[in-house]
Amino acid sequence: MSSSPKEIPLAHLIKHGWGDRVAHAFAPFAGPSTVPGRVVCVYRGQCDVATPTGTIRADTRPLTGADPVCTGDWVAIEGASSPRVVAVLPRSSALVRSAADRTSRHQVLAANIDTVVIAVSAAMPVRSARIERLLAVAWDSGATPVVAVTKADLSDDPAAFAAAVCAVAPGVEVVVTSATTTAGLDSLRAALNGTAVVIGPSGAGKSTLANALLGVDAIATGAVRAADGKGRHTTVHRELHSLPGGGVLIDTPGLRALGIADVGAALESVFSDIDELARRCGFRNCTHRTEPGCAVGEAVDAGQLAADRLQRYRTLQRESDWEASRSSVRKATERKNRDKSISRDQRAMYRFRNRQR
Repeated sequence: MSSSPKEIPLAHLIKHGWGDRVAHAFAPFAGPSTVPGRVVCVYRGQCDVATPTGTIRADTRPLTGADPVCTGDWVAIEGASSPRVVAVLPRSSALVRSAADRTSRHQVLAANIDTVVIAVSAAMPVRSARIERLLAVAWDSGATPVVAVTKADLSDDPAAFAAAVCAVAPGVEVVVTSATTTAGLDSLRAALNGTAVVIGPSGAGKSTLANALLGVDAIATGAVRAADGKGRHTTVHRELHSLPGGGVLIDTPGLRALGIADVGAALESVFSDIDELARRCGFRNCTHRTEPGCAVGEAVDAGQLAADRLQRYRTLQRESDWEASRSSVRKATERKNRDKSISRDQRAMYRFRNRQR
């Protein structure tokens, strides 16, 4: 007679986002020696996990794959004296970027997120292309993006800066904040939902903003270089923290380079203004270049759409299409190698049988 799963104390897990969806996903793994947990921080071969009884260090080596577990994952853990992660529960969402090594593999930055906070420093000029790239990754994750304009106290005209950001982020809430004066922090807290992750380049004030939202200096911060305004990687791990008012927050290292994966559908959200114009084009497959009756081209000619925004749209679209083709090639190669492996094993089995006769 098998023993029934033990009752799990939920208070600590609820602080880290436990809910009905996660409970249902964990049910097949429930047992006397298995407990659920949420990954707080990942190291090589190990991770910190929030469990029903507190945060523990667990071994991740039983898992396979190049990127088997990431911050925000819900997992099943076995072993009291030597805990180990034995399964990663299905993700409801994932923040993904293209790998920096020019392969077709992707890196998962955070899992099971509801809000992506894009930190944009008002102390630096607006970099439209960077914001649009971050928005593409955010929309593609399945979460809701929010732009947090940071360091508003260092800007001569924060309202004008925010207006410039809104122009490249249609339909996205833009909140002007200052960790120094606390301006805008309540509005930003109200915009967060469930699990939020903060992303942006080094020097954007992500960790300072995260500390302000947490109400404690839980994350190391550093000054930016005066020469170019670039920051140093004071945050070296993606780490999950419980917010005092409920929900959780994941702080991430600065993204010096951000390759996008296949985000074709997300581009419709990033460039919703272009997508709306495209629906009025004379041809369904209009490339918005030389076709007659192109509503996008007409908007550019009339000054209603900036030509450089259209060019940035084309750039991201080309990169997304290229990533999609690379992913297809990788999947085809993996399938081919798997078929070869099966055939090789079958031939070995037949040779073994023949030797036994």
